[in-house]
Amino acid sequence: MLSPMADEVWAVGEAYEAYVGRWSAPVARRFLRLLGLPAGRRWLDVGCGTGALTAAVLEGAAPAEVVGVDPSEGFLATAKHRVADPRAAFQVGDARDLPLPDHAYDAVVSGLALNFVPDPVRALAEFTRVAVPGGVVAAYVWDYAEGMAITRLFWDAATLLDPAATALHEGRRFALCRPEPLRELWTGAGLTGVRVEALEVPTTFADFDDYWRPFLGGQGPAPGYAASLPEDRRRALRDLLRTRLPTQPNGSIRLTARAWVVRGVTAPA
Repeated sequence: MLSPMADEVWAVGEAYEAYVGRWSAPVARRFLRLLGLPAGRRWLDVGCGTGALTAAVLEGAAPAEVVGVDPSEGFLATAKHRVADPRAAFQVGDARDLPLPDHAYDAVVSGLALNFVPDPVRALAEFTRVAVPGGVVAAYVWDYAEGMAITRLFWDAATLLDPAATALHEGRRFALCRPEPLRELWTGAGLTGVRVEALEVPTTFADFDDYWRPFLGGQGPAPGYAASLPEDRRRALRDLLRTRLPTQPNGSIRLTARAWVVRGVTAPA
């Protein structure tokens, strides 16, 4: 994550992985295929979290090096354990004030994190600062309003039981996670050739417990909300969700997670 909201927890890598981490790897691989960058490039992964995108770059993009930056020491500990490749390095840092030199990276990327930074305009200025002239700056975020069914269905049920939960719904909070705001952010930062595209990955759960259990880990807005509820209200939310999810005859739940990808190029030298 780039910078957590004051009332949210982003620190325990294992809990985050159980929540949405299993979908992070397939989205990262699709993202890299869209970029299609040649081998031997220097990459920066801003808001690297538990290392899903960093690992995908190492596996699929043949980089010269990858640096991952994140403010969460807990997430970085998971990333370091997950990624042992000598081409990778991790360090603590804020997207709004990257502890890195100017014009150092051929590709500056960020996965599933930009919407959490309090000042994305400042973050994009930092992304472009550390990118080489003619370098690629790209990111992807979940489509919380419509395409991220895992959390949208959770909040639809939660707000029926508790109208006050509407204020926590990521689809309402994160206006950035739509094509036009992303395009405006990138063009406003002076990037050229800006494109916004959708990526979708299937998110199938073995059964209801497989869907529900990750919401009990406390990492992120929806799990944090679930953890804050007294047991009777949490049970009511669970029971309502069970009736509303598209459950197959074999008990599985087949959903889709959509992310928006935005990319552009810095000005040439």
